Amino acid sequence: MPLYEHVFISRQDLSNAQAEGLVEHFGTVLSDNGGKLVDSEYWGLKTMAYKINKNRKGHYAYLRTDAPAPAVQEMERLMRLHDDVMRVLTIKVDEHAEGPSVQMQKREERGDRRERR
Repeated sequence: MPLYEHVFISRQDLSNAQAEGLVEHFGTVLSDNGGKLVDSEYWGLKTMAYKINKNRKGHYAYLRTDAPAPAVQEMERLMRLHDDVMRVLTIKVDEHAEGPSVQMQKREERGDRRERR
């Protein structure tokens, strides 16, 4: 099955438990349609670069999935219809990276950056 990575932003007035509950909810939507949630990360409440629906902040969540295309389409459809979800981004990848995402790694673990000019 194809591998996907999803990031979605939910409203700032949700509690942390409610935002993490959305991750579980969309994971069950995938499993009901023949896919599986490989890994999920809750990145927390972060300030956005610009306002979305009059919100300055949002709860960010990251999902790694292994699912057929119809299951991903159904999950995206439900995300876009959900009142608490503001934005959704889905990317098809060749393979999932091992370990935590770059967002969750400590600054020392990220590796060297290129030299500034």
